[in-house]
Amino acid sequence: MMALDAAVAAVGLSPAAAALSSVCSAPSCAKFGSASTSTFIRGSSSVLNRLCLESPPPLAPRRREHGVAARAQSGRVNAAVVVAEPPKLSKVEKWNGSKRLQTQVAPVAQDVKTIRSLDWDRDRFDIEFGLSDGTTYNSYIIEGDKLAIVDASHEKFRDLYLSTIKDQIDVSTIDYIIANHTEPDHSGLIPDLLELAPNAKVVGSKVCIQFLQNLVLRPFESIVMKGGDTLDLGKGHVLEFVMAPNLHWPDTMFTFDRGAGILFTCDAFGMHYCSEAVYDEEVLNLVPHYRFYYDCLMRPNARSVIQALKRVGSMDFGIIATGHGPLLRYNVPDMVSKYEGWSRQALEKQLASVAVLYVSDYGFSDRLSQALARGLTKTNCGVEMMDLNHADSQELIECVGRSGAVVIMAPPSSGPANKSVTTLFAAVKPGKQPLLIAESYGGDDEPVDTIFQRFLALGVSAPLPPLRVKGEPTEATYQFYEEAGTDLGQLLTQKKAIAEKKANLPMDVATAIARVSGGLYVVTAFKGASRGAMIASWVSQASFKPLGITIAVAKDRAIESLMQVGDSFVLNCLEEGNFAPLMKHFLKRFPPGADRFEGVDWTPATNGSPVLKNGIAYMECTVQSRMETPDHWITYAEVTNGNVLKPEGKTAAHHRKVGNYY
Repeated sequence: MMALDAAVAAVGLSPAAAALSSVCSAPSCAKFGSASTSTFIRGSSSVLNRLCLESPPPLAPRRREHGVAARAQSGRVNAAVVVAEPPKLSKVEKWNGSKRLQTQVAPVAQDVKTIRSLDWDRDRFDIEFGLSDGTTYNSYIIEGDKLAIVDASHEKFRDLYLSTIKDQIDVSTIDYIIANHTEPDHSGLIPDLLELAPNAKVVGSKVCIQFLQNLVLRPFESIVMKGGDTLDLGKGHVLEFVMAPNLHWPDTMFTFDRGAGILFTCDAFGMHYCSEAVYDEEVLNLVPHYRFYYDCLMRPNARSVIQALKRVGSMDFGIIATGHGPLLRYNVPDMVSKYEGWSRQALEKQLASVAVLYVSDYGFSDRLSQALARGLTKTNCGVEMMDLNHADSQELIECVGRSGAVVIMAPPSSGPANKSVTTLFAAVKPGKQPLLIAESYGGDDEPVDTIFQRFLALGVSAPLPPLRVKGEPTEATYQFYEEAGTDLGQLLTQKKAIAEKKANLPMDVATAIARVSGGLYVVTAFKGASRGAMIASWVSQASFKPLGITIAVAKDRAIESLMQVGDSFVLNCLEEGNFAPLMKHFLKRFPPGADRFEGVDWTPATNGSPVLKNGIAYMECTVQSRMETPDHWITYAEVTNGNVLKPEGKTAAHHRKVGNYY
């Protein structure tokens, strides 16, 4: 323990410490309410266990506060009378030998049940580098005079899900299968349901039904819904459909059960979090997962979030039945306000706009484009995502016309998406709109070099080479695409960002705050196949028991994605008088996907992250909570191990001349 104490002692005072200290002593730390603007940060039994931070007002329009929020707070949810029946859990089954799968049945309202497929050990989901608490796939049964299923489950749950639903209903009597979204984790078992209920009609958006025709591969009856259309199931369950494209696929819609006061949203308002809790009772633990999920999947579509919220603004719902994680029941106003506030802030902070053009239902185009979009949004770039398979040529031209840059995911060699790219040759402005071309790994990609060279011949600039995928995408591939998005975003926003920093801080204040000195450190992190590193100076010890530190991490840092709650990293202390080589190396601008540790002498810590042999001390840390500031995340981490490598060494100090630069 003495070695650990000595290692922590190498950490000096930083601006982050002062900020966090003032927050912890604020009266707001004791405040909480379902409609409060307080933000809870997930914590351990440490000093930050119940840290409550005052966040900016959610900017929700007044009408919403008097509508959805007020109705939810009053507890009046129309006919949503929940049967006093405890949730039922199936036996645990193993998938691929070790991954635990289980189903859970629970009442939601009168005539409404959920079947939650609990994927306890799923450790990666699409563009997110890791899941610390698994995920769920939520399906729903509505038993009116007509029987309806809302969304299904992942095909890995085939036996468990079908066995569970057969215990609840006579599957052959299903009248409607409502598909809010056709991503395989929600629609993978729709073909199985149709085999058991061949007379069932599939209900979805126009794009949804088109996708399902490719999935089911046999004729089935369908009903295409438009915004405002209704379907009466009887017993008061009148379903109203709300089109919510790009949340996060172009096929997405919401389903509102007027009688039960339930809004079924599939991916929107969800999170990757698996527990036996059906609802959002443990909001303290949920907010970091809820925010990370929003940042990955919804922030790139912030404008679409605002549009969807306007469409449901007058609806009287008290429960949000999500597709992943717990259903929202106890904190609906606060959680909805967070989505609205985050989305408005993303649009207000926008320094540039980028059109990301992808191909739905083709290879990994949609997932890889989401990773690119997440990288762009980390630099305060607005993103407008458009599906080349279904884009109207005029809409495509207008989208490109209002964008500062264009990202094109390679389409298949034939079909509507390929024809849409032909439209782009005339739409992209030579010399004014940077272009990025990326492979989709769909098996029949139009060669990226062919597309790239044709745009270059037209005088279009391409600051980054085409992105290539050598094999089925892994965590490293998603990191590669996200970093490419961040690089493109930084190129577009750098001048404006620097100008804003100068304008927002008077010079006398800037020179005064620069007198707050810090040390010099390298943060290193490995997570699966993903790896990252950064130079840090805003570092401070934050607690004694347990030993804890804070690090301020800029939102556009590549390593930020590897420092979520539950993640591990190593803090390496650099030596006074001997820090230049390591500092020079890690301050380099690495191309997307590059190995930050090539040529660096290191050894793995017990948590897997690199210990730099030329440092003087190191600490192994686990992220416990994060506090958001306008441009940084202040990360609180518990120090679990560490040692001093050079007892005679002193930590290098970092002194600045002005406070609006590092």
